Order: sequence, then C-alpha cells, then structure tokens
Amino acid sequence: MKTLVAAAAVALTLGTAATQAAAQAVEKKDLKIAVGGKPLLYYLPLTLAERLGYFKEAGLNVEINDFGGGAKSLQALIGGSADVVTGAFDHTVQMQAKNQPIVAVTQLGRYPGIVLASVKKAGEIKSFKDLKGKKVGVTAPGSSTNFMINYVLAKEGMKPEDVSIIGVGGGPSAVAAIKRGDIDAIVNLDPVISQAESEGDIVVMADTRTEKGTLDVYGGPYPAAVLYTTPAFIQANPKTTQALADVFVKTMLWLNKASTEDVLKVLPEEFFLGNKTLYAQAFEHSKPTYSPDGRFTQEGAEAALKVLKAFDPAVAGATIDLSKTYTNQYVEDALKRLAK
Repeated sequence: MKTLVAAAAVALTLGTAATQAAAQAVEKKDLKIAVGGKPLLYYLPLTLAERLGYFKEAGLNVEINDFGGGAKSLQALIGGSADVVTGAFDHTVQMQAKNQPIVAVTQLGRYPGIVLASVKKAGEIKSFKDLKGKKVGVTAPGSSTNFMINYVLAKEGMKPEDVSIIGVGGGPSAVAAIKRGDIDAIVNLDPVISQAESEGDIVVMADTRTEKGTLDVYGGPYPAAVLYTTPAFIQANPKTTQALADVFVKTMLWLNKASTEDVLKVLPEEFFLGNKTLYAQAFEHSKPTYSPDGRFTQEGAEAALKVLKAFDPAVAGATIDLSKTYTNQYVEDALKRLAK
C-alpha cells in the first residue's frame, strides 16, 4: 500500500512538473479562442480538448468565446479580441484575397458535415432551382453554411442574391426557426439536422457528412473546421502555436479511437438538446467528417479555392497563394512527439 501511495505521489509530482514546464515553455499562457457555434458537431474537437484537460496539460489557460457563426469569430480575430479561432478553412482563402492573411495550423474536419435541407412547412422544394426566392437559414451570414448554399446556387447558374439568407444560429434557435416556418430551407450541421430530420420537419437535399456527399457537392475532398490564427501571432508565439497544435492533434487521435459512449461521457448535458440518444446518432453520422490526424492536403485547399471562386468576386479576382493558407509544420512536429 505504501508503495502504491509513493508511486502515486511521484506520478502527481511529475505531472505537476510537466504542466509547469509546459507553462514556462509557451510565450502566451492565457489565450482566447473564438468559435462560431461551440455545441455543433463541426467543432466537437474543441470541446473535447477542453473537457479532456489537454489545454491545461499543455500549460495553457484557455477562454472560449462562442459566437453565432464562423464569420463573427473571424471578426473577433481580426479585431484583436481573440488569439486563435476554430473556424472554416474557407476564411483563410477569403482573407488572403482581402490582404489580411490568416493561417490554418491544424485541420479538425476533412468533410464539411454541412447539410442543405428543405423545410416541409414551406411546401415542396424538389430541386435546387426551386430555392429561388426562398428564405434560407444559415448559422450566420458569411459563414461556411452560407458558402455552401452560395456554391450550390452557382452550380445551377444562380446567384447568392437569388435567395434570402437568414442567420438562425446552430442550436435550439435553428430548430425553432424550422418549427415556426420562419425559413423555407436550412443549411446547418449536426445535432440540429439530425433532430429536425428525426422529427420529420425537413427533407435532406445535399449532405456533406460523408465522403460521397462531399464529392457530390464539391467534386473533391473539402477541408472543414480548422484551427487558424494570424501570421503575426505565429511569429510572436511559435511555442504557443506548437502547444495548440499538440492539443488538437492529440484530440483528433483520441477521437478517432473513441467509441460513441466515450465521447458522450466527456460532453456537457446541454449539448444533447434534451435527447442523448438522438445526439449519439448525430455523432455517428458526423464521425466520418473528422480528420484522422490533423494534416492538411493540397487537394483539399485547391477544392476550397475552386468553390470560393465560383461565387466570391474578391477571391475570383485575386492571386491566391494556397501555401500561405495552411501549414503542416506544427502537426508533423506534434505527431512525431505523440508517436514516441
């Protein structure tokens, strides 16, 4: 018994020492992370990293600020009220076109997981062309959900202005908008989509929760949620950037081995929208969307550029250097350390 107690004391001392060493190693210990819809399965790795204690292990004190959509969390970064963002890869391309470069340092999602569905209360919407003149709910204007509807319209020879975009958030507010009939169609993510589908309120028209669905919509692999920040932050805080990459790579490796039950045990009750069984189903629908290791691919970056060019005149008219939109440097270093 004494041996066990002594061993536990040594382990605790070593753990504390490791945390202190990590805290001393990073340039910026206190960090603000912005996210646009934290309960969405799109951003599940962020909540897992938080609740598994990985930020603390890395010597980081993290404050997570949740916004109504990805466009708003991007604004927080540009405005200086956030240090880093978990948001859509698309923003790294768009911001380069605006001469305000941001860099993705870890990929969280390899498929978008975004679903376009018609709302049954709106009457029959049988094709994408039937969306013309309709009210389409997205998480927030300018977010990745907005980009998906823009691209679907562009493929049909239509313009973003051919529909009315309405921000409905990514939680109970989105479900309520469907129930009330405030929108004719919705572009959103799980668990919102799975709940609305199970209750018979929507009909799925396009689904990027799978590889096939992603290929059907985008014609190739399409990076989704990433961890991104400014080049200035990375330059001033390389060790902090590495610590963040370590946290998210460790989380992705954990997630890809975890069972549904393992994941549910970690999450807060309010994420389940009152139905844990349905949330479990939503997670299983979305599990294929997560990156296996945090790495980016050039093919994925090229797909994002092609999509944005189709409806964003600023991107179409700019010379985009995709090598400046992401880096695998920190992910590769994290994978080497975690493999030891």
